[in-house]
Amino acid sequence: MSDIRIVVAGASGRMGRALVRNIAETKGCVLTGALVRAAHPQLGEDVGRLAGLGSISVVLSDDPLPLIAAADALIDFTKAPVSVALAALAAQARIVHVIGTTGFSAEDEAQIRAAARHAVIVKSGNMSLGVALLASLVKQAARALSDFDIEILEMHHRHKVDAPSGTALLLGEAAAAGRDTSLDGKVEHSRFGHDAKRGDGKIGFASLRGGTVVGEHQVILAGEHERLTLCHVAEDRTIFARGAVTAALWGQGKKPGLYAMADVLGIS
Repeated sequence: MSDIRIVVAGASGRMGRALVRNIAETKGCVLTGALVRAAHPQLGEDVGRLAGLGSISVVLSDDPLPLIAAADALIDFTKAPVSVALAALAAQARIVHVIGTTGFSAEDEAQIRAAARHAVIVKSGNMSLGVALLASLVKQAARALSDFDIEILEMHHRHKVDAPSGTALLLGEAAAAGRDTSLDGKVEHSRFGHDAKRGDGKIGFASLRGGTVVGEHQVILAGEHERLTLCHVAEDRTIFARGAVTAALWGQGKKPGLYAMADVLGIS
């Protein structure tokens, strides 16, 4: 069986370089394309050198069409508008599209669902296999402990711009699903002031930023005289790359549709 041909979008960034290294280390797949934005200062450079692997004869390109047309999978940690456009191209090519991007609007989500009619799309706010399992546990705990208050605390490095993190929202959605409801209207952000009483049925979110923290998430379920804390600590970005490559391999031969990491783990 031939190796799965993978294209990485955003290949010059930290996650992109981690993906390049992980693909090189993973049996059964090969990097065949590396995408960056138009007029990127490193356009044309060998992506292997950027990732610390030495030359691998794959250069940074800003033209996705020929790369996607010749690929079996696309892994994408970019920005929402870019991911939406790439999803349409993946649908045309009928390949697997792994999306680790966050910050999508409702319209973006609708376009990705439309693309998933023709492509296998694995989309998650966090590609870690551990976080996928954590989300499943949160859903079960929220259902079993239906009268417990839920608070989600996350911390990331000082340069992260979005808050709450995509992973925190993923965990909040899991908690809401455990109670047969939607996260919409249930979110309560960090409290401040003299009238900050907790709202009934709300899911609280608090975001911390500092240092070089890769990612830490706690889901706290607080009841009368007892408290349960479910936690995940990311120590290196390679866990996200490993999960994304695992998803790209898993998606081969699957029917078109929109999948999550829980599907990859078989716990959906």
